[in-house]
Formats: sequence, structure tokens, C-alpha cells
Amino acid sequence: MHVHRRLLNESMTYRAQRARIENRALQYETGRRSSIRRGVLTIPVVVHVVHNPDNPEQNIDDEQIRSQFTVLNQDFRAANPDVSQVPDVWKPLVADTQVEFQLASEDPLGRPTSGIVRVETDQEGFDTDDAVKSANSGGADPWPSDQYLNMWVCQLVGGLLGYAQFPGGPPQTDGVVILHSAFGTTGTAAFPFDGGRTAVHEIGHWLDLFHIWGDDDGACSNDDRVADTPNQADHNLGAPAFPHVTCNNGPNGDMFMNYMDYVDDRAMFLFTKGQSERMNACLEGTRASFIVARHGAAVPAGKPAAAAASAGAGGGNGGKSAHDGEVERLLNDSERLTIEVLSEIRDALGLVTGRSRT
Repeated sequence: MHVHRRLLNESMTYRAQRARIENRALQYETGRRSSIRRGVLTIPVVVHVVHNPDNPEQNIDDEQIRSQFTVLNQDFRAANPDVSQVPDVWKPLVADTQVEFQLASEDPLGRPTSGIVRVETDQEGFDTDDAVKSANSGGADPWPSDQYLNMWVCQLVGGLLGYAQFPGGPPQTDGVVILHSAFGTTGTAAFPFDGGRTAVHEIGHWLDLFHIWGDDDGACSNDDRVADTPNQADHNLGAPAFPHVTCNNGPNGDMFMNYMDYVDDRAMFLFTKGQSERMNACLEGTRASFIVARHGAAVPAGKPAAAAASAGAGGGNGGKSAHDGEVERLLNDSERLTIEVLSEIRDALGLVTGRSRT
């Protein structure tokens, strides 16, 4: 939220983007628009391990990185063993988000890669100012954020476990940052944040989920903009006992075991169906490039983008399937979003130079 508020203050483009993103999410929540996504979407990830040689434990090994992906793919698919601990009243809300993550196998130039980049730094630690996301400030430059989820693993200061950038922000800082001792389940991962859930939480933000308590400092006046998560007063810590009632949300109380609360890793177990629908609004809107890329991968060369995506999805049946139209709509949405962003940039430049569009 600190990053979110900073960007709202700094960028008219971000404010406009967030308004559009929220409007789309509301359409999905109210049923005016429904998800067209079918099947499991696998998102390629690059992990930038930014480490200080004076502290070799920061250079986490490949096994620790792989352990994080095991957790991600269990939790986002509701296949985590501890999902059975969700209270009975909320078990019908548990969602398989149909999203998985894998280390990238090709770099931006098409060369084979492990999906892991290791960069030495002379910095003692990093804050939420995004310095870790640039080689010029002692970090690592991102890979194209419309093709990869960028994850930076490093030493964070001030007690931070991680932070993320919501959709709609600058592409050069898009991604999530995780403390090395809160990443994965082996190596330096330390109790009580040794279950890999910090990355689950931060990727939830990357897919446009807010904190479940609405970040209103206990006022009970705001929420996470998801209908099936009860409003609660503030974040929860540790491993609360069910029920924990706040904001007159009895008898069941806070859904503190949701991944978007602040409880210990051992105490969080689920995303809800409403949260999954909000993720779909994001994946079919601002982050539609990941869906389009999946369908375009097997397309014969030489076809126009929209037609090629349709051919790749249609299965060679000689006609246009419903799925063809879905992919084409995503392509059109992506193109429209780009035009809107460019329009906002022109407007911003017009304010600076004293000129505006006619």
C-alpha cells in the first residue's frame, strides 16, 4: 500500500489506470462481465537473486527457489495440504484460481535460461523505493514485465517481508520483492515465515488483490472490494483461534486464514472465489499479455496477430471457434489499454508544456 499510495501521488497515468482497473473488476464482481479464461494459465517467472557477498546466506540456492514454486502452485490451485483447516463455513468459498508459475525457460532474446539471475550488490539492504529493481542503484534490471513475472529476492530492511506493485504501475518496476529468509521453505527460510506464503501474498497483490482488512486502520469503513471476504477491523498476526470477531462480523468473524492477511505462514490457507474472479479481471485486462502469449506460442509464422492467435487456439477446424473470439477479444483489450495509456501520457505532457489534445 505504501508503493500504491506513492504512485497515486506521483503519476496521473497510474491514477487513471487504477480507475479503469477498478471499473473492470467491479464489472466482474457484479456479473456484468464474466471470465472467458479456460484451463490453467502458467506464468513464466524470472527470479533475480540480489545478494551482498559479505553475507553469503543472501545468495539462496536453487533448491530454496524451487521450493517456493512448489508452494505457489499448490496454493493458487487450492492443492495445499493445509486447505483442510479452512473452517467448514468457508470451505465452499475455496478457489482454485487456475494459475500456475514456472521458472522461465527462455530469456527475452529467446536463449535457454534457468529463470534465475544472480547479481552481486554492495548494498546492505533495500527498502520500498524500488532500488533493488535497477542495476544503477545496486539491484537487478527487470525482464519485460508483459512477458515475465519479475521476482526480486534480497535483504530487506525495516522488518519488511516483501512488497509488490499493483497492476497499472510503471513497467520498469513491475513485480514483487521478497526477503530471502521469507522465500521458499528450505535454506534461509526462517520460522514463522518459512512456508512460502509471503510470495503467495505478494503475487496476490500483483494480481490486484488488496489486504483483506481494507487498510483503514481499524475503522471498519473500507474493505478489499471482494464480496465473499468478511470485513474486518485490521490485520491479524500469529495464528489466531477461530472465530475472531471484529467489525460486527460475527458469528464467523475475520477470515484471517486468507492469504491476504498478515498471519504466520502456518495459519493461512485460501483464496476465495471472489478473489479469484478479481484476479481474472486483472488477467483478462491489464495483464492480458500473459494469456495472449500462451495462445500465440504455437501459431504458424506470418499471420497477423489477432488472426494468428485465433488460429493457434482454434485447433485447425477450418472455422472460427468461440475460443478464437475469446483470444481475439483479449488482443483487442490489450491494444485498447495501450492506446489509453499513451493517451494519458500525452495528456500529462500537455499539462507540463501548456498544451493539450484537441
